[in-house]
Amino acid sequence: MADTSAHGPFGIWQAPDPFLLDAGASGELLVARIRLLLTLIILAIPVQSLLSEPGLREHFVGVAATLGAVAFAAFLLWLVRRELYRPWLGFLTSSVDVTIVSATLAAYLLLGEPHIAVNSRVVYQAYFIALGATCLRYDTRICLMAAGLAVVQYAAIVVAAATGWELNDAAQWAPFRYGMFSWADQLSRVIMLGVAGVLSTAVVWRIARLRHLSVMDRLTGLPNRGYLDARFGAEVARALRHGRPLAMAMVDVDHFKRFNDSFGHAAGDVGLKVVAGTIRRALRASDIVARYGGEEFVVVLPETGVEAAMEKLEAIRLAIANTIIPIPRQTTAVTLTVSAGVAVLGADGEDVHALLDRADERLFQAKKAGRNRVVGPDDSPTPVGVLGRGPRSAA
Repeated sequence: MADTSAHGPFGIWQAPDPFLLDAGASGELLVARIRLLLTLIILAIPVQSLLSEPGLREHFVGVAATLGAVAFAAFLLWLVRRELYRPWLGFLTSSVDVTIVSATLAAYLLLGEPHIAVNSRVVYQAYFIALGATCLRYDTRICLMAAGLAVVQYAAIVVAAATGWELNDAAQWAPFRYGMFSWADQLSRVIMLGVAGVLSTAVVWRIARLRHLSVMDRLTGLPNRGYLDARFGAEVARALRHGRPLAMAMVDVDHFKRFNDSFGHAAGDVGLKVVAGTIRRALRASDIVARYGGEEFVVVLPETGVEAAMEKLEAIRLAIANTIIPIPRQTTAVTLTVSAGVAVLGADGEDVHALLDRADERLFQAKKAGRNRVVGPDDSPTPVGVLGRGPRSAA
């Protein structure tokens, strides 16, 4: 699992931390539903205009553009519902949302109606809907990208209109049904798009910071049990739905109370941080590790069978056993050891509670067999590896 450093003032253009990946996926689904609903509602505006003034070309353009937006919105909703969401999809859909608005305005330029393109009240407001929806992706980069794209595209439309036509020529355009052209008004419109982007970015940054704090264990920097409950359940459901393997393990620090009694609780905190960091570095970005409580950790390994899971946990056990715990004013090097119980989806159950119970049973077997070992589905603890003469262990 990737490191989860706190957001800072210069972290706005950083990828969202793993705590927000699921939120971004669910946010994209919500955006897809809202997009379809809004495009259907907006469709009523050009349709009504077309029915009231059937001879105007701009109304046909509005209806055609909105129908295209409805079709695209329906396709994106279908795509996200099939769990085909990827982090890059938020960039794509946000770009498309903004570009649809710009393309609609540009179409009026192509039809020789530049005043509609630069003074439209209905189409221009759709920019703010697109920029507001970026907040639901929980990614500040998407907010900034969409705002920048809106500013550049709309500014290009304004420049094209101002250089291609004499917009305030009364002989050609009076009575100016959509208003006269004003550089001051257009500049204010561009600035408002930029302000909307800054506000959406600030909102997402704050939400990300609060969510990060709410699901993070302050001592180890790992996700807490609340996060594990939600994410573990989602991974189990996904594995069952697609027929994919999944393994998990409960890991417990051996004789941790004795370690605390010998070296103090401050040293115990250092030991937990070392164990947590060692586990995290051994895992893939798609794996999950969380502090379950006290000195217990839970590891979830999607797309992993029993043999690969046992190898991974054994590697983690050896890495922890060979890692020195930095204890101040302690002249003798000290290490910790861990015991682990492994369970796999299917053979050991098909829900979170069954897997946790089975892994806990095997963890107890590992403790009973002498600790510092991993017990898997065959119910036989792995032998302790030959560690040689190394640091003194508190286990």
